[in-house]
Amino acid sequence: MKKIGILSDTHGCWDQRFAIHFAGCDEIWHAGDIGDYGIVEQLDGIAPVVRAVSGNIDHGMVKRKCREIEIFQVEGVKVLLTHIGGYPGKWSKGMKSLLKEENINLMVDGHSHILKVIFDHELNLLHINPGAAGTAGWHKVRTLIRLTIDGSDMRDCEIIELSGNI
Repeated sequence: MKKIGILSDTHGCWDQRFAIHFAGCDEIWHAGDIGDYGIVEQLDGIAPVVRAVSGNIDHGMVKRKCREIEIFQVEGVKVLLTHIGGYPGKWSKGMKSLLKEENINLMVDGHSHILKVIFDHELNLLHINPGAAGTAGWHKVRTLIRLTIDGSDMRDCEIIELSGNI
């Protein structure tokens, strides 16, 4: 069983509440627009495994250290982590075929700053966009997600709202 913390679109904003809400997580996934590689380094101090992808605003160290797409296995779940991927019914160009080809069970992306957790019945996968954890952008509520993966079971999806500083 693995507890996963998921965030996106920090845009260089570190909030100490990330550490509080992700304490005890086995992994933390950042779905891009990190903004400053120091964010990844701070996340490294919270969980044993941190996976991060670069987004469209990222440059420098983030671009050098983080790929645009990561595909990996956690327990019995095959995951695709990216920044711009769309969502069920509106996948970005080429994403639907990649999800099928790779037999993905869980797709996580960011970019829109819109929190979405949607099951795609056609592709038989769960899509998660954790919304935006940073202060840059038009969103009014900053959000994080926690999820438990146990074998092939994905459960206990929690949405965490960060009030203030927006």
